[in-house]
Amino acid sequence: MAVRAAKAVIALQTLKFLRELLSDYHPRNFELELWDGTRWQPEANQFRRFTWKINSPGAVRTTFTSASQLALAEAYICGDFDIDGDIESIFPLADYLSNLSGARKLQLGALLLMLPYSPSRQSPLHAATLHGRAHTKRRDRQSIQYHYDVSNDFYRLWLDPNMVYSCAYFKDAHDDLATAQIQKLDYICRKLRLKPGERLLDIGCGWGGLILHAARHYGVKALGITLSEQQFALANEHIQQENLSDRCEVKLIDYREIHEPESFDKISSVGMVEHVGERNLEEYFRCAYRLLRPKGAFFNHGIGIPKNYSKQEGPTFADLYVFPDGELVPIGRMTRAAESAGFEVRDVENLREHYALTLHHWVRRMAEHSREALRIVDEATYRIWRLHMAGSAYYFETDRLNLYQTLLVKSQSGASNLPLTRADWYA
Repeated sequence: MAVRAAKAVIALQTLKFLRELLSDYHPRNFELELWDGTRWQPEANQFRRFTWKINSPGAVRTTFTSASQLALAEAYICGDFDIDGDIESIFPLADYLSNLSGARKLQLGALLLMLPYSPSRQSPLHAATLHGRAHTKRRDRQSIQYHYDVSNDFYRLWLDPNMVYSCAYFKDAHDDLATAQIQKLDYICRKLRLKPGERLLDIGCGWGGLILHAARHYGVKALGITLSEQQFALANEHIQQENLSDRCEVKLIDYREIHEPESFDKISSVGMVEHVGERNLEEYFRCAYRLLRPKGAFFNHGIGIPKNYSKQEGPTFADLYVFPDGELVPIGRMTRAAESAGFEVRDVENLREHYALTLHHWVRRMAEHSREALRIVDEATYRIWRLHMAGSAYYFETDRLNLYQTLLVKSQSGASNLPLTRADWYA
């Protein structure tokens, strides 16, 4: 009886703390459920978007001692918290919690100290452990394999049939994912103005979706490169299955290891520049410039941050669990690096809303295939990916992440070989 009474007191104290913590958070459109079944319903007239489940008496104090976004994320990864329902709806709450003022934290401190503390967590076992100096060839290979070699079968569950792992292109918000990804592949080919017989290099080719599309529909000879062994193996399978080995090739190689000056008519890089590192941007663009033939075009597609975006101090959730060594920069920094390498910037387009739509599809598809996913990866890995994609969707929607497609040209004595308008892109 005494133990049961003590547990009931802890539940009441926890609920008291949470009510005070969330007293200024409106509208509270979620339900809160404690480990003993105690529930706090959403505010009146609010539709329940999700249930925030707190699974152990020590989880609240352990997490809210810092209340950083990393602490909140790790609590979810470890199973201290569960989110039942629309996980994308938790991020306004996460913003509120991580932005509490020092004065507000002091006010809540006395209530927090009344709660039990249990610091044992297993999440660091899933954090990336890389060796060597950042953005060397050796370490870049480690970071790429950490992210992309989770499992081809895992990615296949929630990507489109072509396994395109980058922002899709929606002509209508109701386009299905497969349609939007084909539209993106074709949009890239039209932006590059690919022609039969041209040689295309795709840096960071993933599972080969773009090179296969370009060879199949535009008659190019395409070379894709990747550092992911699993992508390399499956991309080559796809090439063999489609009988395109005379026009497509994939190599397991770093972009800095290609020594074929002025050998490519066009170059694409889709979702790879985020791995380059800010200090290596000039080298990255110089490599592409050196490989391009005169009047050739380089299509660079990557995530950027707004110029006024304040970076978090210390490692983030993405740094530790998703994209180790990933670095995002404002578009101005990107174009300056391209220009310093000799490129002429011809077009920049921000597809921020398109990436939010893409991520909505991925989050939904992962939820629909959660049972299959948990047979392929462990639960912590599944939670990391579910949280990462839902959070990314929120960040694109709130203009904290952008997606830039930039067309660069290696002009020759002022000649760019480009038409006067973009009309052919939309024909």
